[in-house]
Amino acid sequence: MQTKVLAVDDSRTMRDILSHALGEAGFEVDVAEDGAHGLEVAARFKPDVVISDINMPRLDGFGFIEMLRKDRELGAVPILVLTTESAPELKSRARAAGATGWIIKPFDGEKLVAAIRRVSA
Repeated sequence: MQTKVLAVDDSRTMRDILSHALGEAGFEVDVAEDGAHGLEVAARFKPDVVISDINMPRLDGFGFIEMLRKDRELGAVPILVLTTESAPELKSRARAAGATGWIIKPFDGEKLVAAIRRVSA
């Protein structure tokens, strides 16, 4: 069975890059344009792993992670933060919200795939 990955990012280019790279690696991928949309897609798609940006309109990555963690069905899904931000206080805030890991953009496709496989195993 294919691992289902939800990618949440307000950049259409980043969503396209993630869809392509993860699809090529054999994952089933769905995308969302911000945290609010991400919650809607997650409820329907039931991902095994979530990748989320931090800086997004409507509902940012921190709020998205907190809301997903409160979901009875999806609360334990691993969440990888994929962002240009690298400040330690943001990493600790993401961890406190419930993030599983942190990856800096631009990302290495092989390392991202390895991280997804590691957290979904």
